[in-house]
Amino acid sequence: MNNVSNSENTTQEIQHENTLYAEPVFEVAGFSVTNAFLNSTATLIILVVFFIFIGKKMKQIPKGVQNVFEIVLEESLKLADSITGDRKKSSKFLPLVLALFLFILINNWLGLLPGVGTIGFIEGHEGNKMFVPFFRGGTADLNLTLALALISVVVSHILGVISVGAWTYLNRFLNFKVLMEIPKKFKKDPTVLFVNPIQAMVGLLEIVAEFAKIASLSFRLFGNIFAGEVLLASMMAIAAFFLPLPFVFMEIFVGFIQALVFAILVLVFMSMSTTSHEH
Repeated sequence: MNNVSNSENTTQEIQHENTLYAEPVFEVAGFSVTNAFLNSTATLIILVVFFIFIGKKMKQIPKGVQNVFEIVLEESLKLADSITGDRKKSSKFLPLVLALFLFILINNWLGLLPGVGTIGFIEGHEGNKMFVPFFRGGTADLNLTLALALISVVVSHILGVISVGAWTYLNRFLNFKVLMEIPKKFKKDPTVLFVNPIQAMVGLLEIVAEFAKIASLSFRLFGNIFAGEVLLASMMAIAAFFLPLPFVFMEIFVGFIQALVFAILVLVFMSMSTTSHEH
């Protein structure tokens, strides 16, 4: 009887919480490999293998899956045109934006597969044992969404510098141009002494807006996917078989919408960065 009660107590002490961070699964050369990283790696492998397979099946006259993807690509270009207003810009930005969309979408959906978040191992000492899943939705890890947001915003700045020039682009944030105009225009219009410094200060708000972009992109995606994980875990705790099904379908839709929103926002940021300030 004592052995049975001890085993029951040990079982009760094993727990798993939906943490805000990804849990390490193993280490390679001193670097921790997390379950979210494994999920993201699986996403990359799926996408690479799939498109290599599609590429080998490409034909002059599209059929089957190729036909579907050509329709998707054409509709994506039309959607991008409605945002950029320029087919050249759409063709330039779409490869990165579409890659982000597919990466985020597959990551979101992989996190809903059976076994993801429920198959793993137990670590810890007696009295403090934790269950660690082998896989976890990559976009439910703030590190990944923050990295995607940083890459997107940095690339938009690089494209902006290439498109409008370094000096013009710098003056969006630190408007030296209007400050240098004060001595020239002061005699004709003394109000420039007050107006131009204000215009220069407005650029500082643009710098704040860039940090807001990063926060908006990363926290929106992370928050929605992480909340979905918590919701599904709660429903499974109540009834594991039938109750979670409607919420799974809802999360499939949410995963698609969040990937689309992220991609569209990145496209908007790129379009804004490559448009001259006057326009």
